[in-house]
Amino acid sequence: MADTDWKRVCRQRPCPICNRPKWCIYVGDDDAPDAVICQRVESPRRIGEAGWLHRLRDSATAWPRWEQTIRLAVVMTQPAPPAIDLQRIVADAQAAAAPEVLERFAQSLVVTVESLYRLGVGYVASGREWLFPMEDASGRIVGIRRRLPGGKKLSVRGGHEGLFVPTDLAPGNRLLICEGPTDTAALLDLGFGVLGRPSCTGGVQYTCDLIRRLRPTEAVIVADADKSGRDGAARLAARLLVHCAVIKIIAPPAGIKDARQWKIDGATAADVAGAIDAAPAWRVNITTQKGTRSWKKRR
Repeated sequence: MADTDWKRVCRQRPCPICNRPKWCIYVGDDDAPDAVICQRVESPRRIGEAGWLHRLRDSATAWPRWEQTIRLAVVMTQPAPPAIDLQRIVADAQAAAAPEVLERFAQSLVVTVESLYRLGVGYVASGREWLFPMEDASGRIVGIRRRLPGGKKLSVRGGHEGLFVPTDLAPGNRLLICEGPTDTAALLDLGFGVLGRPSCTGGVQYTCDLIRRLRPTEAVIVADADKSGRDGAARLAARLLVHCAVIKIIAPPAGIKDARQWKIDGATAADVAGAIDAAPAWRVNITTQKGTRSWKKRR
């Protein structure tokens, strides 16, 4: 985990729980932290010797200066409705997706039509491109991913990056988090509850918001095999630690770039589940002048 994931409080930014400038740590934006581990004020959840976890975005307890900034951050995660009608664009594209055309598209991706339907895919015949809606944590369409002939990916102008969220995503279960709509479709084919991020670094706050709403028993980040994918997965895991009891990261076997290719190469639900079971739970690492100490997150 990067040293900058959890940061020490200081005189300029004292702990919003005990208002002291030493020992406590926080995660998230400097002016709008997601959570604090306080060494002085107890809460129902203790993180080993590090202290007690306080979720600021879920709690009314906050230092006034930080609380004001948190309200601004929440507004930022709900951007104003775009000038263009994204809902209408998606609905028109969905209506234009003829079954035989959608079947050919599914075959080219080696995923099922059912999973593409669950992701709300649509078709624009004039450009022979496919559209995937991107949503915020409340289910509102905030952007649209375009997939052009040849696989090039763009976004509809006037929207924002969001999440690829299938219909009927049940709360309270194991939830997989991957990159992009086609990886999401592949893991849906294997029977998992899945949501897709727009990239290895995007959609972090929306993902945190949705995790808080769905409250999964376990969140598993399925990272792409490259360094960017692994680093992005680690940064997301550090943020999700304060919202879910169990966080894990897995990646396809060596030589396989992403989740869809893993499925194409023959991966089954049992293979993915085995990788999850074998993966260690994520830990909180805190860097001090004397070195790095680790505390395992407790339920």
